[in-house]
Amino acid sequence: MDQDIWLAERFEQHRPQLRAVAYRMLGSLTEAEDAVQETWLRLARTDADEVDNLAAWLTTVVARICLNALRARQTRREESLDVRVPDPVVSTADDADPAYAAVLADSVGLALLVVLDTLTPTERLAFVLHDLFAVPFDEIGAMMDRSPAAARQLASRARRRVQGRAPASDPDLARQREVVDAFLAAAHEGDFDRLVTVLHPDVVLRSDGGTARARHTTVITGATAVAAQAATFGRFSPFARPALVNGAAGVLVTAAGRPLSVMAFTVAEGRIAAIDVIADSERLRQLALDDLS
Repeated sequence: MDQDIWLAERFEQHRPQLRAVAYRMLGSLTEAEDAVQETWLRLARTDADEVDNLAAWLTTVVARICLNALRARQTRREESLDVRVPDPVVSTADDADPAYAAVLADSVGLALLVVLDTLTPTERLAFVLHDLFAVPFDEIGAMMDRSPAAARQLASRARRRVQGRAPASDPDLARQREVVDAFLAAAHEGDFDRLVTVLHPDVVLRSDGGTARARHTTVITGATAVAAQAATFGRFSPFARPALVNGAAGVLVTAAGRPLSVMAFTVAEGRIAAIDVIADSERLRQLALDDLS
């Protein structure tokens, strides 16, 4: 078999894992795909005979590419109070895209990705690779030109920041859907008391409406405040259809075949702990959701 064909086939075997790593590192589907493509280009320029462990080599390369992307993003990010809702992976319950099976593994929700955006690039690298992909600290340290102990410290620091700020979602998808449906029904009927009941007292609502709005992202906390906001968009409930958003119960709101918003829910201990909404028409267009509408 031709060497180039053999190498391409080997790379394709690892592509889902590389995409999963890049997505968790960057929170952007487009940037994750770019990082994976750059990894392939670097592999194509490398003598494969010199690579002892292809999986480890590819993970190292894509991680370093993502680390550089995060550092570049950090330097050009303007001071802002806005919180960016990461790109969601959306599918219908019966039409999940197998290409994103690795991305959806372990149901890494948008709430966790939002918190990961608050970490430093090196903290995020150490946490994602060790806690989500079980990469040893000696390998992680080498990626950052740091000692294994330093990598361990970075992961520990990141873990402390993540704990409590990104609630773990209930694993039962059917139960998640029941809670989300109860929320939508209460919002549609304008039943404020029922809304408060289904919401966690410390619930966080993040709504990304895009740059066309005065504030790019609205963040509301607390069951009472979120319930008051939810009652105002209850009129959209008839246009909401069930969807899987990052492997969890979510909603795709459409009208006339056009997506209006994506809503991701984090259901913890039987109540909604976080709601992440993307209503930015440009971002929705880039997510290519028309086939799901």
